[in-house]
Amino acid sequence: MLVAKSSCPGTSRAEPPPSSRLGARRTPGYETGSMDEAKLREKLAKIEALFAGATTDGERIAASEARKRIQLRLESAAQNDAPIEYRFTATDSWSQKLLVALLRRYELKPYRYRGQRRTTVMVKVPKSFVDDTLWPEFQQLSSAIRGYIDQLTDRVVADVIHGDASDLDERAEPRQLTPGATNVDE
Repeated sequence: MLVAKSSCPGTSRAEPPPSSRLGARRTPGYETGSMDEAKLREKLAKIEALFAGATTDGERIAASEARKRIQLRLESAAQNDAPIEYRFTATDSWSQKLLVALLRRYELKPYRYRGQRRTTVMVKVPKSFVDDTLWPEFQQLSSAIRGYIDQLTDRVVADVIHGDASDLDERAEPRQLTPGATNVDE
């Protein structure tokens, strides 16, 4: 789970918790169901192009152009909207790594204060940039990576541990003693 809070009252966002804490590494020639690493990379590039406002196929392919366009949007937001300090808290390492990489891509300087947990990421950024670009892009990138990690986990567990990936059986809860009742077995 990743939560963002700003120093401005009333501004916070939460993302649903990811279903895996694994950091996936691709084994050559290994596909995970319907999405392999190449497809994931292509999807992530398309997400970036979408947030950069790309309108042609050539722009979508040129990732560096997309990055420049978002950087210009950040600079424009900084002129109109003073940067405020945000605190992001991650409960898994892969979402934290994604956020830090995204911040650094846009030449933002993530940090943490001495004594803060390693899962805390601080950054000063204009609220409009977080609302319009950074947070929505992070959510889409995170969703794509989460889907890939889920597929990879399902495949590895089925191949290596056990092939039965069916849902758990549901059972009625055991009956509880009511207050003041005694155990008849004694």
